[in-house]
Amino acid sequence: MAIEFLSLSEIAHSLQYQPYALPVVILILSLLIGSFLNVVILRYPIMLFRSWLIDSKGLADSLPEHSALKDLESPYTLSKPASHCPRCHSPVKAWQNIPIISFVLLKGKCSGCAEKGQETKISIRYPLVELATGLLSLALLIKFPFSIQLAAMLVFTWSLVAMSMIDIDHQILPDTMTLSLMWLGLLLNIDHTFVDLQSAVIGAMAGYLSLWSVYWLFKLATGKDGMGFGDFKLLAALGAWFGWQFLPMIILLSSIVGAVVGIAGIMILGRDKNIPIPFGPYLAAAGWIAAMWGNEIMEWYLPGVR
Repeated sequence: MAIEFLSLSEIAHSLQYQPYALPVVILILSLLIGSFLNVVILRYPIMLFRSWLIDSKGLADSLPEHSALKDLESPYTLSKPASHCPRCHSPVKAWQNIPIISFVLLKGKCSGCAEKGQETKISIRYPLVELATGLLSLALLIKFPFSIQLAAMLVFTWSLVAMSMIDIDHQILPDTMTLSLMWLGLLLNIDHTFVDLQSAVIGAMAGYLSLWSVYWLFKLATGKDGMGFGDFKLLAALGAWFGWQFLPMIILLSSIVGAVVGIAGIMILGRDKNIPIPFGPYLAAAGWIAAMWGNEIMEWYLPGVR
């Protein structure tokens, strides 16, 4: 018996008669992806650190304390070892891994520790990452109908969430993420998915070189590193997706948000001004805003220019 698959246009046509189907599907899918992103955010940097330790024969320094960095012989991947409580080592059961719902049912505490008379709180960050992933993905429907653009923007959004959280935790933006995002943007724009290929290629080059130039000017003037090379590659990726035309807006938005958050952290929270602030999350936020409302913003401050 032959299996017939619906074309993209046929699926889009059927969704016209079920307007709530697409939002529900995207919300459920993105909540599940958000749960997976929590694993990526937690484990992928440790996987990188393990590889650095192995390649440097244990000479790498300034790495976080983690049991997986002490036992390099045991496998440590996104799937191994199975998810478990770091205190009581109880495995996380399937019903305890339902996005947001499990956190509520468990009242934010490990059930394995509770059975042993202990109390270990589950970080509120896990459901917040899931919720943010779900809401940001759902918000894409404001601008993007069911299309290749929507599918691409979902991947784009999920990637930015993961990279932002990794940068917050460890002040790194992995090349495997930033460069993959850049190449995907160029690939998509071969067919003018978001911009023409020429604008995308120039955007990737200009995105990298602009922050690279700022980095070296700052380093020559102060002798300090103002930002990491991952920031250059992330801006290159944003340029590859949306073209060089959006780069000034992205840099301006990210700088304003970064300055406001940084000053607020120093004045309100008493944060040490010498502690480096990761720039990746601000670039990611600015890039997402530009993808959603970039044309409207450009029309506002540059009337008649698109």
